[in-house]
Amino acid sequence: MFDLIVTNANLPDGRTGIDIAVRDGRIAAVERGIGAEARETIDASNRLVSPPFVDPHFHMDATLSLGLPRMNRSGTLLEGIALWGELKPLLTREALVERALRYCDLAVAQGLLAIRSHVDVSDPRLVTVEALLEVKDRVRPYLDLQLVAFPQDGYLRASGAADALARALDMGVDIVGGIPHFERTMAEGAASVVALCRIAAERGLPVDMHCDESDDPLSRHVETLAAETIRHGLQGRVTGSHLTSMHSMDNYYVSKLIPLILDAGMHVIPNPLINITLQGRHDNYPKRRGMTRVPELMAAGINVAFGHDCVMDPWYSLGSGDMLEVAHMAIHVGQMTSRKAMRACFEAVTINSARVMGLDGYGLAVGDNADFVVLQAQDPIEAIRLKAHRLAVVRRGRIIARSEPRVCRLFLDGRDAIVDAAAYAPQAERDAH
Repeated sequence: MFDLIVTNANLPDGRTGIDIAVRDGRIAAVERGIGAEARETIDASNRLVSPPFVDPHFHMDATLSLGLPRMNRSGTLLEGIALWGELKPLLTREALVERALRYCDLAVAQGLLAIRSHVDVSDPRLVTVEALLEVKDRVRPYLDLQLVAFPQDGYLRASGAADALARALDMGVDIVGGIPHFERTMAEGAASVVALCRIAAERGLPVDMHCDESDDPLSRHVETLAAETIRHGLQGRVTGSHLTSMHSMDNYYVSKLIPLILDAGMHVIPNPLINITLQGRHDNYPKRRGMTRVPELMAAGINVAFGHDCVMDPWYSLGSGDMLEVAHMAIHVGQMTSRKAMRACFEAVTINSARVMGLDGYGLAVGDNADFVVLQAQDPIEAIRLKAHRLAVVRRGRIIARSEPRVCRLFLDGRDAIVDAAAYAPQAERDAH
């Protein structure tokens, strides 16, 4: 007797007609025709069953604060930072917790079960840290939440930032963050990277830095980050987030930089929705896209994961917590329209992001945690194309969200028709399954 069996599932690796059996919160069998009894059954009906979506870069302390205390009228990164600075003195623990929990509910409904959130530690009250540590504890049964100590106003630039970051880590924040391109000078930016990597090495913590989130091709702090990663033996534990300046760099310098990132074993997190929105704001035409060099980084063998970054906050007035929307934007911005590239974009919001976060037991193999999502699509490409409806979300073998298939009933020319977008794939795409 199993606790749960999912029948007739398509898997991201191309297998079809698979049954997934669950016992005691873990996957106990993955094969065709298990034929056993279970307390609960989900018929996937030849739809895609995927490991849960993972967001490795988000700002939960700012989420759902759109319009407080005013709107970002220029749409720029710098006005967003200034606006957040106006809001910080008004923040309360209660409001931060309420907004974050609302977002977590939205995330779970989308099959997003793991999030790494940067937490601003620039306010010496550290009310953001207190709030997000409470949220982390409260959502633990259904969502993995990692927290990054993020000195939004600059580790060296802001008075008291070094002390506040140390106190945040002492309180239990998981990861050392930074923002070297926001320091006063390039030299101070590099110095902040050196200092923060040393702290991480001494405390045995990972590093995740906002790095070179700029259109300036001379913003090259990722070079220092890679070098310090190697110096301190932090390979595999360091992430460079954004890296948008790489979009503007000359090819010769990038030909040196990408192998350095690879040698350092660094992860890279572009944030397609936000990078394409905030970058290039000072350009007329031609106008730069702003997202880092995703195809080239992937081709080099670097682990690239996509983050959502923002939802309805001072930097981005849109967003729905849907990581398929993130992958969809990445495909367009990166012109990654080959079938192999589109599948890679699906992996960038699932297994690659799980690798960034170091999630244990993630996947669809026997022994993995029974965490997965049933999508109204046949395969990963169709899931991205349709931004597929979530039919069921399972956490540790328990169904925590469920909905009916999304269809539309039409009454046209005397015909009564049911339209399911997933059934409209052309023959070439159906054959490719």
